[in-house]
Amino acid sequence: MNKQEKAIKYFRDKFNCSQSVLAAFKTESGLSEDDCLKISCAFGGGMGRQQFTCGAVTGAMMVLGLKYGKALNDSEEKKENTYLKTREFFSEFKKLNGSVNCRELLNGLDLNNPADHRQIIDQKLFDIKCEKCIVDAVNIIEAITK
Repeated sequence: MNKQEKAIKYFRDKFNCSQSVLAAFKTESGLSEDDCLKISCAFGGGMGRQQFTCGAVTGAMMVLGLKYGKALNDSEEKKENTYLKTREFFSEFKKLNGSVNCRELLNGLDLNNPADHRQIIDQKLFDIKCEKCIVDAVNIIEAITK
């Protein structure tokens, strides 16, 4: 099973977008599956269902940070490289999806409003939009971390 398939499996198993992306990279991250799922849990639904930055994007940012991020005793160059990769990711994700904002990606519908949530389900936006964002995030990460 490739990373895209793993990420979609997590999502269909009721994990959020952020969890799905980070956990798909668990081997490369050096973290356990449970740690990946726990660390990224609060980022789902645009950070705790506030619908800010898409969870697939925040999961991808965690992957980039774990791979390239500056730690103790690292040079400032590592941080700058991480920021460069981040900008590259955002640019490509926006090109593919038009936004990195969860609410915008869900056609302006509010996850916390019962009527809007029903529309999200009825329009299959979790299946159509969220799964696409997850796959796009994984693909972009794979492309820029080669």
